[in-house]
Amino acid sequence: MKKVLSILLAVVMLCSTAVVMTACGGTTDTPTTSESDVSEGSKVQSVDDLEGAVIGVQRGTTGDIYASDVKDAKIERYSKGVDAVMALQNGKIDCVIIDSEPAKAFVETNEGLKILDDPFAEEEYAICMAKGKEDLLEDFNDALEDLKEDGVLDQIIGNFIGDETKGKQPYETAEGTEYPNGELHMATNAAFPPYEYKEKGKVLGIDAMIAQAICDELGYKLVIDDMEFDSIIPAVQTGKADFGMAGMTVTKERLKAINFSDPYATATQVIIVKE
Repeated sequence: MKKVLSILLAVVMLCSTAVVMTACGGTTDTPTTSESDVSEGSKVQSVDDLEGAVIGVQRGTTGDIYASDVKDAKIERYSKGVDAVMALQNGKIDCVIIDSEPAKAFVETNEGLKILDDPFAEEEYAICMAKGKEDLLEDFNDALEDLKEDGVLDQIIGNFIGDETKGKQPYETAEGTEYPNGELHMATNAAFPPYEYKEKGKVLGIDAMIAQAICDELGYKLVIDDMEFDSIIPAVQTGKADFGMAGMTVTKERLKAINFSDPYATATQVIIVKE
């Protein structure tokens, strides 16, 4: 009887192990790195330490593009930056590469994380628009230039970034503003504070406010459509959205598919690690 029980116990333990191993698997949309993939003593303390590291990124971003060039690195892609941050906290990856301002927001709200001093890369943000919409793109560039000259662009950015002006100088649509030219749909990914995020169901942030200022000047009613980051360019290409703003960097690869406005902000890719 004891022998039979021992055999049954061994079978149960084997099946349990198989279930656990199956549960750790994933699809192309789910990161497959398990906690055992990241060594206990694994620490990234500089850009030089990225070689061979397990790096978390938001899928389709420039962080994803840049990280893919790191020698022998294993890249884990997430649909949202916050998911990559959670994976870092849970020990599933060595670090996260993401834009500096969202990185600051994530570190502020998640204990035990820090941003390395050395930036990973520098970039400029611009508005994307489908090829064939050159007239509308020119209008956007003219509006951006006006916003820069009038100080409105700096005002908007300062409302979200900067200790002295944060929250104190929002852009507000002038009373009596009309929209004779109809609607423009903006595609974004509202999980990228302070450029775009949701509060009480409404998309807010630097990009949303700049887009509102541009549409006010051009006589369009702004409609913001929230979607996955890697859906923005296809939405713009197919006409489901008129333009895209989501802290998007101009790259040679993206220029093959879409056009970009003049840059409206500069940013830095940084590395988030555990303290």
